[in-house]
Amino acid sequence: MNFFDTLRIAWQGASANKLRSALTILGVLIGVGAVIILLAVGTGSSKAVQDRINQLGTNTITVLSRGRFGRGPATTGTQSQSANLTTQSVQAIEDPNQAPDVESVSPVVSTTETATYGAATYSSSVIGTTPAYLTAEDYTISAGSPITQADITTRKRVVLIGQTVLSNLFSTGQNPLGQTIQLGSASFEIIGVLAEKGTSGTTDEDSVVIAPYTAVEDELTGESTSFTELLVQAKSTSALNNAAAEVEDILAGEADTTVADLPFSVINQGTLLSTAQSTSSTFTTLLGAVAAISLLVGGIGVMNIMLVTVTERTREIGIRKAVGAPKAAILAQFLFEAVLLSLIGGGGGVLIGVIGTHFKIEGVTPVIAGYSIPLAFGIAIGVGVFFGLYPANRAASLRPIDALRYE
Repeated sequence: MNFFDTLRIAWQGASANKLRSALTILGVLIGVGAVIILLAVGTGSSKAVQDRINQLGTNTITVLSRGRFGRGPATTGTQSQSANLTTQSVQAIEDPNQAPDVESVSPVVSTTETATYGAATYSSSVIGTTPAYLTAEDYTISAGSPITQADITTRKRVVLIGQTVLSNLFSTGQNPLGQTIQLGSASFEIIGVLAEKGTSGTTDEDSVVIAPYTAVEDELTGESTSFTELLVQAKSTSALNNAAAEVEDILAGEADTTVADLPFSVINQGTLLSTAQSTSSTFTTLLGAVAAISLLVGGIGVMNIMLVTVTERTREIGIRKAVGAPKAAILAQFLFEAVLLSLIGGGGGVLIGVIGTHFKIEGVTPVIAGYSIPLAFGIAIGVGVFFGLYPANRAASLRPIDALRYE
């Protein structure tokens, strides 16, 4: 008996009891669909986290002042020192001899002010910084021009505004360029509008006003010997760790301490991304394991129906063996039937899985993992073979005389 004859007989056996076969197919279908959808949710969640971290900047290291350092609380008598991020710190980090892997350094002075234009008001973050900040934080200009080094030097009162600030202060279609807004009691001219950047976690990246840090100190925060933070951009992603080490060494030298006791928080974007990827990978694996359990249940359903089928067709098996059908032909017949059910269920599961990934799940946009479809379909076939082998072998091993006597 050739391959097509075996396949035809398997199809006739599977279609003999349509409802039972349909329920078995449904079990495999649900398992395969769950594998694809849950892996897509895990992949989509991982991508969303990575995108949020990337919104923090491009190859960036953030240095935050902790205000003081020293071992133990102040009540112990341990002396605390001021932890200052100064212009000397900026110059040292910018020095290619001391930090060859650093592309740029942006000092940051930040505050929150109420922006006013006419009768409209809006409370926004105000960031005083340098031109390099825009590139490091991945901001682009949608209209107008960016702040320049000349604006820093001349302490010019000019600003760039984000899309959220724009929509709250100006009416639709109104040109904000050249207009003057009030930040607190100071007047600033709008020279540029930032392109939409979206949100990072719960932070609206478009609710921002960016100005020369010298003007912010003059008009809003008061001149200080230290900055709120430094945003350091590495020359490349591969240079991030080296750049972070160079920054830590420079700051430790200035503070006359060790890197371990550094009076600043140095946040490496690469470390955040690596940690997020590791967490997301674990999350995706767990989701895949949950989906695999449902596929296992579907496989047990395949074995169950095949055992019932063998029992129901015992006399048929005896007749076939009595007229000379070899053991291999009986084995192939029932194995093909099990694999056929799994193939149909696997194909339907892939279709359902692909359709299911077009809908957001708990706010997460699923992203189909390239390996998930062949993996799920391959597992479905494997389930058919694995769970169909025992019933098929049981059928093939029946003695003709025992099978013919079966009632």
